Amino acid sequence: MLRTALTGGIATGKTYVLRRFTALGAATADADEIAHQVIAPGGPAYAPLVQRFGRDVLGTDEAVDRRRLGALVFSDARARRDLEAIVHPVVYQEIFRWFERLEPAGATEIAIAGIPLLFETSHEADFHAVIVTACTPELQLDRLMRRDGLSEPDARRRLAAQMPIDEKVRRADFVIHTSDGFSETDRQVAEIWGQLRFRHAIDAQRR
Repeated sequence: MLRTALTGGIATGKTYVLRRFTALGAATADADEIAHQVIAPGGPAYAPLVQRFGRDVLGTDEAVDRRRLGALVFSDARARRDLEAIVHPVVYQEIFRWFERLEPAGATEIAIAGIPLLFETSHEADFHAVIVTACTPELQLDRLMRRDGLSEPDARRRLAAQMPIDEKVRRADFVIHTSDGFSETDRQVAEIWGQLRFRHAIDAQRR
């Protein structure tokens, strides 16, 4: 099985691209969805998170209010590092368990985990291939402001908290440029899907 990571800058189309790979037949997992689960009440990161940030980050239902938490950590670098130290190890543990559950089945050739901060957490070596989504800086900023309802200063702070997209592109095995619409993005996804399947076939012959 080819263990693949999908990453890229915030608001560059990772979720859409991951869905396209799912439609083509890849087994997929989304680190953002896993993060939602591990910080939910009863999840392994919930108690450490509340202990560090206090009950002010909780909603009336006792669940973590991600908007409140986001506003806090993106205005305080130390708070962001503390949050990452709590959540990231648990999320990676769940991703690796997911891969391990797929391996014995033998029916999955390619498994793709969407991981926004792959390079920032220095986990790229844990995967056979890395795909990066990218778009123009102007479009990325506009998408982020529209998607999350952020002011331009707040959006720029979130962008600045991540590794520059040019550096992610430089480190990638494959790049999907999402600036030119869904059809062009779909074409690139299909092309890379074919390359991943070919790579898996070659690797299987060498074993």
